[in-house]
Amino acid sequence: MKPRITVLTLGVEDLERSLAFYRDGLGLPTEGIVGTEFEHGAVAFFDLQAGMKLAIWRRRDLAHEAKVVQTPSSSTEMTIGHNVTSKEEVDRVIDQARQAGAVVTDPAHDTFWGGYSGHFMDPDGHLWEIVWNPAWDSDLL
Repeated sequence: MKPRITVLTLGVEDLERSLAFYRDGLGLPTEGIVGTEFEHGAVAFFDLQAGMKLAIWRRRDLAHEAKVVQTPSSSTEMTIGHNVTSKEEVDRVIDQARQAGAVVTDPAHDTFWGGYSGHFMDPDGHLWEIVWNPAWDSDLL
């Protein structure tokens, strides 16, 4: 297996609500919901950097596709990290997410390791960390 991830798929309860959050609220580019002609196929893809995509798919359809039992979700399963180039950008993104309907769980603050970060949950409880790391090359962000 090569060390790369090309698609990160989030299971959501309400596809339209999540589409509005990511497209209209956070400004992620998308062609909208596709695959509606298939029984379990409705999905939306958002273009990220370097060809990576974020996908949102109904939890019940994801469970059907993967042949697993749908279980209750938990915000502590993982975080999605979004690194930015400054403390001010952390503040802007956290505020944008709040205005889009996210729940800010951890307001932006200086971290113990010398960075600056905050956390929010999207409408389905997926946890995002917005972070500035002074040790990372901002030209790569």
